[in-house]
Amino acid sequence: MEVTGEKRELEKKNLNNTPSPTTDSLTADREAKDLERAALDLKAGLHPLKHNFVFWYTRRTPGVRTQTSYEDNIKKIVDFSTVERFWVCYCHFARPSTLPSPADLHLFKDGICPLWEDSANCNGGKWIIRFKKAVSGRFWEDLVLSLVGDQLDYGDNICGAVLSVRSNEDILSVWNRNASDHQAVMALRDSIKRHLKLPSSYVMEYKPHDASLRDNSSYCNTWLRG
Repeated sequence: MEVTGEKRELEKKNLNNTPSPTTDSLTADREAKDLERAALDLKAGLHPLKHNFVFWYTRRTPGVRTQTSYEDNIKKIVDFSTVERFWVCYCHFARPSTLPSPADLHLFKDGICPLWEDSANCNGGKWIIRFKKAVSGRFWEDLVLSLVGDQLDYGDNICGAVLSVRSNEDILSVWNRNASDHQAVMALRDSIKRHLKLPSSYVMEYKPHDASLRDNSSYCNTWLRG
């Protein structure tokens, strides 16, 4: 049967008016899937974590950071949602001392990409700690365990953590959602110091991500020290 022009226009109008998935609906769908997965993990005798996590890896050639090249070089390694799955993954990772320079190892909550521009990160910033290469691996492991175990204060405000391997030092950073919440920012600093048992000789620096976007630098020109 031939479709009339009027019917075609009506079908076209209905198609154009079909609502697209909203951020809220996508979030609700993700939460429903997370609950379903947690129920299956419990049934299997596993121990679900409070948050699901993803390990990412970045290996790039030295030089100026460009948005396109940086995004292209970020590779997802593995995701996990239980204690058991975490240890299976983590035990097979290369140690920080064996990683090439420059390289970045990221641990972020599932759904958050380790980019300044991500919606969960864009209004936030990061605490930065610089380590000699001989000791960075131990502090990184302590930080990973604190993050996975949800031990840091204001845990819901934390997005993830990064180990940046460089030629002369390694840099640990903890990313949070809201750089303007001074109480949360300072509480996170104190919690990091406490859980890492950070010696008093180490200086922590804070930098908002919008400042990093402006000067195209992760670790230079920090705004706050403590």
